[in-house]
Amino acid sequence: MPRPVIFDLFHTLVDGADSERDRVVGEMARMVGVEPTALVAAYHATWRDRMTRWDVAQTVRLLAGRLGGAPTDEQVVRAAAHRRQLAGWLLESVTPETLAVLDALRADGHPLALVSNATAEAAEAWRTSRLGRRFDVAVFSCQVGVAKPDPAIYRVAADRLGVDPAECVFVGDGADGELAGAAAVGMTVIRTTEHHDNDPSWDGPALATLAELPALLRD
Repeated sequence: MPRPVIFDLFHTLVDGADSERDRVVGEMARMVGVEPTALVAAYHATWRDRMTRWDVAQTVRLLAGRLGGAPTDEQVVRAAAHRRQLAGWLLESVTPETLAVLDALRADGHPLALVSNATAEAAEAWRTSRLGRRFDVAVFSCQVGVAKPDPAIYRVAADRLGVDPAECVFVGDGADGELAGAAAVGMTVIRTTEHHDNDPSWDGPALATLAELPALLRD
């Protein structure tokens, strides 16, 4: 039986667009009346809280307050909407080639799951995205309260697929120690470098493009 395949999202299925994220946060800063570079730095420093505890409006209000701002409800709503727009754009930046890989895996009978360290706005955008329609299971850190490489988040995905973690293949770029985390629960790990190589020291199979994956799993 074809093995379940669990994917990371950013830098794996789509480009992480880090510079674009920073640009948008800078624009949000001007909307709520704080210094742009300071808000960008605060976003980077609080990534784990944003991905496991806070929604987008909470993030804007809390971080602006820490920087001396006092945004109105209207300003928070406007800035949060700007961030949600970015999340939708990031997911819709998926290439036709990546969608074709997912379609090929599904045609071969592989159940597909996502495990992503992601904020609430990404999880919201996922539900109606072209990517989301191709997956059987999606596990977001913002929804389960833990982030990779915590073993619990991988086990949630396997449980929702109805399989043991050791039956799964995990595919990711390696950010946040995700490859070691997947291996620790018994998953077969494949590193992808198509968008970014975040764990070059990983000693295991690696793909230059996701297009190589269906044939690799057939062997």
